[in-house]
Parts: sequence; structure tokens; C-alpha cells
Amino acid sequence: MTLSPQDDGEVRDTPAEVDAAFRTQRRVAVTYFVVFLAVVAAFPVLDMTLEWWLESRLVGNLSPGFLSVAAGLFVIFAGIGIAAATLSSSVEHRMLGSQGDAEPDAEDHDFRREGRRP
Repeated sequence: MTLSPQDDGEVRDTPAEVDAAFRTQRRVAVTYFVVFLAVVAAFPVLDMTLEWWLESRLVGNLSPGFLSVAAGLFVIFAGIGIAAATLSSSVEHRMLGSQGDAEPDAEDHDFRREGRRP
């Protein structure tokens, strides 16, 4: 990270830092996409391998497969989306836009390393 030549306090990230952040963000995106595909692909696999997945009945004469697709997928997708957004935001916050020589925030400071409590 470098300060601008005018020393106006604006932080400019170096190309290497931006590239590292981009690679990390891409890794996060690919990982969560693979998780998404695994969850979506699990339902046809369950349908083909388990007889009771569509034939048994639960609440209101609905099968476990229907209930999981109708309600469970939305909860799972929301969880995946929130987790991916939180991790991406955290990665960007930690890797870009902060001065390396500035004092760290109290919440970012590792008090355990110094053997004391915050």
C-alpha cells in the first residue's frame, strides 16, 4: 500500500495487493459455487437412490423431497449467500484499503499473543 504522491492521506493499493485480493475473492466464489452445485445435485441423487425420498408422506401428504426443495433449499441458499458475502467482505476489508503502518483497531489487535485480555 502506498500513499498518493500528494500525501493527501488517500490510500492506493499496489497492483500486487489488488491481484492477491482478486485471486482470493475468486477462490471464495469458486468454493461457494461448488458448495451450491453439490447441494443442488444432491436432490436428483437422493431421488434416484432412495425410494422413500418421494414416496413417503410427511406433513399435509407432502414427500420429504418436496418439503426439502420447497422450503429447505431457500434456507440453504440464503445461508450460502450470507456466508459468501460475509467472507468476501471480510477478505476485501483485510486485504485492501488500509494503511499498513497505521495503528490497528482494538478489535483487530491480537491480545492473546501478548498474554493479556482486551
